[in-house]
Amino acid sequence: MNLHKNWKAASVKLTKATMAAALALTLLPPVMASAAAAPTAVSSTNVQTPTLTASSVTAFLDAFFAEGAIQEMAPGAAVVVVKNGQVLAEKGYGYADVDSKRKVDPKKDVFRMASVSKTFTSTAIMQLVEQGKVGLNTDIRTYLGDLTFNNPFDKPVTVGDLMTHLSGFQIQDPVAEDLNPNLDEYVDLKDYIKKYMPDVVREPGTAYMYDNFAFLLLGYIVQQASGMPYEKYMEQHVFEPLGMESTDFLIREDLMKRAATGYAGGEPVEPYTVRPTVMPSGGMFSTADDMSKFMIAFLNEGKLPSGKSLLQADTIDSMTKYRSAIHPLLPDATYGFEAPTQLPGAGSSDKVITKAGDIAGASSLMFLIPEQDTGVFVVYNQNGGLREQLYAAFIAKFFPQYAAEATFPAFTPESPEQLARYAGLYKDLRVESIVSKVGAGSRGRMVMSDPLTGERALKQVAPGLFIDANKRLVGFKLDDAGNVTYLKEPYLNPMGYEQKGEKPAGFNDVPSTHPYASYILDLQSLRYYPNDPNQAFGPDEAMTRAEYVEMLMRTSAIPLSEKTPKFKDIQNHPYAAAIQTAYEYGLVSGNDKGLFQPDRPITRQEAAVIIYNSLGGLYPDELLQPIKLSGHTDKWAVSAVKLMVTMGYHGPEVKKNSAGAADFLSKKVLTRAENAAINDMLLTSSLAGNSQLGDGSLPGN
Repeated sequence: MNLHKNWKAASVKLTKATMAAALALTLLPPVMASAAAAPTAVSSTNVQTPTLTASSVTAFLDAFFAEGAIQEMAPGAAVVVVKNGQVLAEKGYGYADVDSKRKVDPKKDVFRMASVSKTFTSTAIMQLVEQGKVGLNTDIRTYLGDLTFNNPFDKPVTVGDLMTHLSGFQIQDPVAEDLNPNLDEYVDLKDYIKKYMPDVVREPGTAYMYDNFAFLLLGYIVQQASGMPYEKYMEQHVFEPLGMESTDFLIREDLMKRAATGYAGGEPVEPYTVRPTVMPSGGMFSTADDMSKFMIAFLNEGKLPSGKSLLQADTIDSMTKYRSAIHPLLPDATYGFEAPTQLPGAGSSDKVITKAGDIAGASSLMFLIPEQDTGVFVVYNQNGGLREQLYAAFIAKFFPQYAAEATFPAFTPESPEQLARYAGLYKDLRVESIVSKVGAGSRGRMVMSDPLTGERALKQVAPGLFIDANKRLVGFKLDDAGNVTYLKEPYLNPMGYEQKGEKPAGFNDVPSTHPYASYILDLQSLRYYPNDPNQAFGPDEAMTRAEYVEMLMRTSAIPLSEKTPKFKDIQNHPYAAAIQTAYEYGLVSGNDKGLFQPDRPITRQEAAVIIYNSLGGLYPDELLQPIKLSGHTDKWAVSAVKLMVTMGYHGPEVKKNSAGAADFLSKKVLTRAENAAINDMLLTSSLAGNSQLGDGSLPGN
């Protein structure tokens, strides 16, 4: 079947940047933006709470979607609310296709479900557990056949670990090419897994990291244990019993005709398929109406209208229980769901289970309150935070008790000596470019800073649990010996822990008094340099262009390109993939002869331009105009150098004269020590507090 003939052409191409953005922060919620802006938990005392009925929720939805700010978030949305086995409201708002003015129909319009697919993969696994074909505590190697990976730990990766994002695998999110405009291509699930199979890098079962690849493996386990293709199993054992006739992992022709057009920035996204073509982690298509059928069955202890059961009651109950938490107020995941990202720390947040997802042109959220027999599902055709707004508004309106502030008994904070163990650098397991710094504060408090929310004081309220002035919680995990191993900062990224850096051993040519020692040791703590005191660092050695780009790609944690190198002189270079990746992102370019000159030392102004390119125009030249420079900078690098000075992306080599003009030493060759300073500041300095632009606020924030 030629899909091109049946799917409306659209104008926005799937550029590298579009695909990477959609995949790096999607197939899961866009938590860095939405969680940080989440509303503060509120008390339910003296609040007049309306009863959730068909009329009250319809009025609520109509008012919510009538707001101009909400309408600007997406061209169209479908929403359904269920309670006590009934659909209370099922409505469409806006347009499924803007050009044709086709209004959203929640019964007919097909949307991409993105990571909500994971809940259905979990359902299939639990069916096979009931049948004795899969064991939650069984080593996954039992089901993987000839698919292999390295696990240096004594503990195996279990099926349960995959389902609760505790696998310990190295992060292996989809790569940009996995959104594929070639609609006729078919990529086999096993072939894809074999090509990208990661190794285990943390002890299984110890650290939470939202893991897309784990759910590809779960889909393959469904296939292996059932003896039938994953999509066929889902059709026969999940979708058909539920009566979900408009749901599939393949975009069938009949569904394609009803597919909502996806948008990015208000423009339609070019139709695409995914790799693998059947993607258990995020490839499901469905309607809001079909999703209501799943929610009703799940909330009804798995019972179906036919009298049969999708799952047994005790299995359903097990899927509502959180399986890991740094602290009970900061739960992680169940078998198939995660904790609410909008109201972490609320006293009753463990009573709500959610599943959200994003993929280019679609965002979705399902949240269930089992003890209220209530479920809500929303999907819309442009990525953004509409669902976070809906969740917060719905909870505040009908169930404010689930947003009530947690209370803490009297607690004597630890001594300064004990608090010192929390100090250090922490790197996010999923988004490695997010680094938090924790240190000692005054009056027995700790101070925490990160690139997005800046610096704030933390007061200890329970063992391993701290709170800031805005009542945001930070939890720390300790091992059996009392050593701090991880933290969870749910407003920064609720979808993964941050791992504490190692104690840096230093280098034999970098004394503690070296002016760049702190930068070098920070990167060594974060494992970007070998933690071996017998090695030399070479602080005064020049960085080559290739070395600079490779280090930037590594600290950015961007998946490396697999394409043939663009530049003639990097074909067999050890850093060819990093350079090619930087080229595809528009960070670097070659000369007029098609050469990159990878082994030529890089100048400081060249290094600045690459950083400037990476920020994608966040800082227009007119905002940088007032920044004063001294020394000599080529015209093509002035804006980039001003940005580096403004944001403090440099070491002590940059000095200001009496007039406040900074000399970036632009034409000087960049040394390894100076590069360490740039990378350390990129990772640890606060975007919220180090800008010299105007009042210190950032454009677009």
